[in-house]
Amino acid sequence: MKVGYARVSTDDQATTLQVDALKAAGCERVYQDRGVSGAVTKRPQLDRCLKSLRTGDVLVVWKLDRLGRSLSHLLELAEQLGARGVGFCSLSEAIDTTTPQGTLVFHLMGALAQFERSLIAERTAAGRAAAKRRGVRFGRRPSLNDQQRAHLARLAGEGVSVPEIASLLGVSRATAYRVLAASGI
Repeated sequence: MKVGYARVSTDDQATTLQVDALKAAGCERVYQDRGVSGAVTKRPQLDRCLKSLRTGDVLVVWKLDRLGRSLSHLLELAEQLGARGVGFCSLSEAIDTTTPQGTLVFHLMGALAQFERSLIAERTAAGRAAAKRRGVRFGRRPSLNDQQRAHLARLAGEGVSVPEIASLLGVSRATAYRVLAASGI
């Protein structure tokens, strides 16, 4: 029996395209995860899908990246399926592990996908480093500017309580304590 698995990363996305393709490929059942990243190895519907597979079944996905984002996870799943006598098929990449050629293509495509992700991560890190060298600051803006920080320290030095200071400056007590700790008070 062919069993399909579809996944989208956010709740705003739809699995319609994937489900239609899986049903057209002859899948009798289709499991769907919504709002779940491919980087997460534990996905509720994928887990149910994998448990339901029996010897002779074929797990079908629309694209490799719907099943997993890392080469190691894809290979681990393929090995587990193979050990249980379950085939794997990816429609977009025309991979079918029930044949030796399909197994080879699966390993090659997985390696290329992992290589591409590594290149993207490398370029992102290089871009971030270049931006930092240009003085770009990442993250949230500080809750308080330098004048407000000095005012906070002055008030604390005058004996005003931290909850009162936080209320006066419109920040949380945790922020007020953090500013005081950073200024050595």
